[in-house]
Amino acid sequence: MIGRLRGEILAKHPPSLLLDVNGVGYELEAPMSTFYDLPAVGETVTLVTHLAVREDAHVLYGFLREADRALFRHLLKVTGVGARMALAILSGMDAAQFARCITEADVAALTRLPGIGRKTAERLVIEMKDRVAGLAEGPTLIVGRATPAAGGREAELADALSALVALGYKPADAQRMVAAVTEEIATSEEIIRAALKAVGPR
Repeated sequence: MIGRLRGEILAKHPPSLLLDVNGVGYELEAPMSTFYDLPAVGETVTLVTHLAVREDAHVLYGFLREADRALFRHLLKVTGVGARMALAILSGMDAAQFARCITEADVAALTRLPGIGRKTAERLVIEMKDRVAGLAEGPTLIVGRATPAAGGREAELADALSALVALGYKPADAQRMVAAVTEEIATSEEIIRAALKAVGPR
């Protein structure tokens, strides 16, 4: 089991990133709650990880915070919630916001996340209500801050669009979300954050 990695970021294409650990390149998937705070490409970062073993693949997920990994693991135990939906939840809200939604039974906020209908939201409230109390946020394991990538705004918009589709939004919906973001926002992570904030919990 791989539980922690420390290495140099070689590439960031939300929700995927490539990490060089002593010459070995690890491909990971991560929620936007992690991408927002990643340092720039070429810098070193420490991630806590979760390895999912399936019949067709071994997929490694990375998180900057223990609380996010704990929530991810709790979500995987909920009936009908897979890794993709868990990533979408953690991309649309942080662990504290999710805990608040569960505690307040805020089904409406949960259904604004991609792939979550009313029945799934209600199931989350029921099955997670006894688990969210332990989701106190742990230390953030980061070094440095993200900086705008090369390639201009069009490339950043394209990366943001691809990430939203990968998180479960329909292409047309993702396109509308990205198009609504103001010109002042530069990086793909910032574009995704603004787009998700517009449809996320109030």
